[in-house]
Amino acid sequence: MYYFKQETDTEKFDKFVEENKGSYLQCSSWPKVKTAWNSYLYSGYDEDEALVLTALVLERKIPGAGKIWYISCGPVVSIEDEKLIDSFWAYMSAQMKSYKAFCIITDPLAPLRIDGVSNERGLKMHESLTRNGFVLNPDIDTYTYKHPVQTMIDLKDEEGNEISADKILKGCEKGVRYSVRVGASRGLEFKRYKYDDVLQNPQIMDEFMSVMEDTSDRNSFAARNDEYILNLMKNLDKYTDIMIAYYDKKLDRELEEERQKRKEEVIAALSTAPQKKIRGLQDELEVIEKNSHSYNQRLSETSDYLPDEKIAVAGGLTIRFGGVASCVFGGTRNIVRNNTRSSHYLNYWRMCESIEEGMDYHDLGYVLVKNPSVLEDGTLGPMEPVDNFVGICDFKKSFGAKYYEFVGEYVLVGNKKRYWLYKELMPKAKHTLVKIKLKLKK
Repeated sequence: MYYFKQETDTEKFDKFVEENKGSYLQCSSWPKVKTAWNSYLYSGYDEDEALVLTALVLERKIPGAGKIWYISCGPVVSIEDEKLIDSFWAYMSAQMKSYKAFCIITDPLAPLRIDGVSNERGLKMHESLTRNGFVLNPDIDTYTYKHPVQTMIDLKDEEGNEISADKILKGCEKGVRYSVRVGASRGLEFKRYKYDDVLQNPQIMDEFMSVMEDTSDRNSFAARNDEYILNLMKNLDKYTDIMIAYYDKKLDRELEEERQKRKEEVIAALSTAPQKKIRGLQDELEVIEKNSHSYNQRLSETSDYLPDEKIAVAGGLTIRFGGVASCVFGGTRNIVRNNTRSSHYLNYWRMCESIEEGMDYHDLGYVLVKNPSVLEDGTLGPMEPVDNFVGICDFKKSFGAKYYEFVGEYVLVGNKKRYWLYKELMPKAKHTLVKIKLKLKK
């Protein structure tokens, strides 16, 4: 027998979520970030009063319709315990009605396919949800929050042993390997900052935002302001950091001076070198000249900056929780972007930090996809990236990331009329309101 109740012990709740490989989206701190939502914590216990399940429920009022309940990533529970899961959804259905919510929406982190190969966990999750009255929402454009496709890099092997950073780098594409190898020789370095660091030195956030704003302008991403990012870092402080890659002009100049000294030595050696060493010296000279040409391009591109300045050229915010390092924000500035490939350099070192933290996976982030078909078994069909995410997806795969397609969003409807208002009438009303506002501006 199992019983469920609203939980007040957030420390116990979060410990269970983290130890059972839950997501930061399932912990008690997440509602402090998503402040537009009300929240409830639920825990499940067995007859020995051992904690066996947790669920974060977010609640939001929809004007004209009522309240929706959203359980991001589903409950933290073993998918194998069907009796526990069925008991929980029966309990939640009753709770939904008592709180007068008209539906429960959930999108569990259970993969349907990994690199196109069907995954049994996703199929079991689909069966579990539909058995308990949930219906799949095939319209990804209307999903409440989480995207169904992520790009994940394994940091541990099948036996649970840590995979070394060098081995992961060998699994990256040639361009990534080269960029990581030469990054430091082109004046790149990285710094990792926690919330307290940013509070003590606000310039860090200014530098980070200079990267994020440039990236958003270039790719039309949804921009987040610095207040949101600071709030995220504050409430998930234990798990969150930002990393910034800097282009150090002084360091780059010093490296170029060393190359020029070596060039003089090579030229001098060529006049007396035996025949068998000449070819090697010529090759070295060619590499030096190639690097000097690249340096002069960087110098020209950053001519508006001081000679000894450090310029933030890439950045990323990472949340490491429950065995998964989630790259929530990331991007590069246009400055020396193609010359240094700072995004490759930074993302590799983000992975290294995730290995140091003992993570199981490094999640490079979501991929926006087209609405898929529904297969005969009722699950989502293969999900292809939308046009402006094809290149971004290929970039993430170049690090050796796998393409995870999750089960998607499911809905348990408690009040059909109110749910219809929410899904059908409200979007049309919103569209009409936007048109009216645009006409009034004219």
